Amino acid sequence: MKVLGVDPGLTRCGVGVVDGVAGRPLTMAGVGVVRTPADADIAHRLVLIERGIDEWLDEQRPDCVAVERVFSQHNVRTVMGTAQASAVAMLCAARRGLPVALHTPSEVKAAVTGSGRADKAQVGAMVTRLLRLDAPPKPADAADALALAICHIWRAPAVNRLQQAHAANRLQQAQAAARARPAPAGVRRTPARALGPRSEAPQKGTR
Repeated sequence: MKVLGVDPGLTRCGVGVVDGVAGRPLTMAGVGVVRTPADADIAHRLVLIERGIDEWLDEQRPDCVAVERVFSQHNVRTVMGTAQASAVAMLCAARRGLPVALHTPSEVKAAVTGSGRADKAQVGAMVTRLLRLDAPPKPADAADALALAICHIWRAPAVNRLQQAHAANRLQQAQAAARARPAPAGVRRTPARALGPRSEAPQKGTR
């Protein structure tokens, strides 16, 4: 599985690509940052982010895209720009028919370091170790993007099993509801097991 991780941001949008499967050594396929000028208007900055992510998608051709789930209880102005950059990343992926996964920062930290409260230095150190790099990727946005990709590769099998279990449970509930639904007036339901094999009337022979 080849995953493009995106750490959304207006000034610096981290991008990292990791290739591999859960339980085996992972490989970094690429890492970088899409930058936009802080003095440009928001619409132009979003266009630049779109172009940058499109270039990464065209070059790397990942199987899916993992984006940080954006939320904040404090600086609403900052989180709005981050959310807009996140939406651009999801749009670029969806336009190519690529699945998009959202992971919270605590999920990523817990998956990579074992602690949902790890700081950026700890995340960078573990990314360096897991991908067997010579040094932590700079800036921190790039390391966070790689951490997102790693998190998704490791979590994808469990998430898929959970989704399959939910789908099977919904199907069972729908079937149970259909059996419990009363039959229309004048219609008598016969259990399938009560029906014997269908027989055909014997044909008359000719002499």
